[in-house]
Amino acid sequence: MDIESKIIHTGNELLQKHLTWGNSGNMSVRKNKNQMIITGSGTNMGNLTEGDCVLVNIETQEWEGTRKPSKEIPMHRAIYRNRPDANVVIHASPFWSTLVACSEEVIESKLFIESMYYLEKIEGVGYFHPGSTALGEGVGEAAKKANVLFLKNHGIIIFDDSVEEVVMRLETLEFTCRMMVMAKASGVALSVLSEEVVEDFLENSGYKKRDK
Repeated sequence: MDIESKIIHTGNELLQKHLTWGNSGNMSVRKNKNQMIITGSGTNMGNLTEGDCVLVNIETQEWEGTRKPSKEIPMHRAIYRNRPDANVVIHASPFWSTLVACSEEVIESKLFIESMYYLEKIEGVGYFHPGSTALGEGVGEAAKKANVLFLKNHGIIIFDDSVEEVVMRLETLEFTCRMMVMAKASGVALSVLSEEVVEDFLENSGYKKRDK
């Protein structure tokens, strides 16, 4: 499957899992050191078709063809420039994660296996207008510390080395946000694991190689 086909398939998967809606998100895949393929401006992530993706130069931000790329190029290129290990970036605004991004809630990762691994490191980025240089700079700095970023009053942006891993991070984040919000609304006290237990899991469980 070529890169564009992979993006199209993933966009549909995100829609089916209620992780994207309308034209609120965008996705990119690193083609090589200097180029990325990103969804076009105004496209619907869950209804992408051939020709909806654009080849963009990561350094110059210049693109090929007549289709205009997403205005969020600054965020995507900032991640690729600051994280050589990043190959896939998804920016989305699923309901529960966006609810948290629009609040003062802090996500707790020490809850269950997937949250311990995929959400160990989360960073926040203050509000900047979409597509702005300032937003790109904020994301670039935060990306040096974490693969999961909350964009204040905007949504989230997540990256990893493969499509499968970035989708799993996104699913885990949305699941955890939903769990925390619903537990709080229901008066259910969540049991948080200790730092020692989490550290032992991340280093010694053999579940998955820890993020570095």
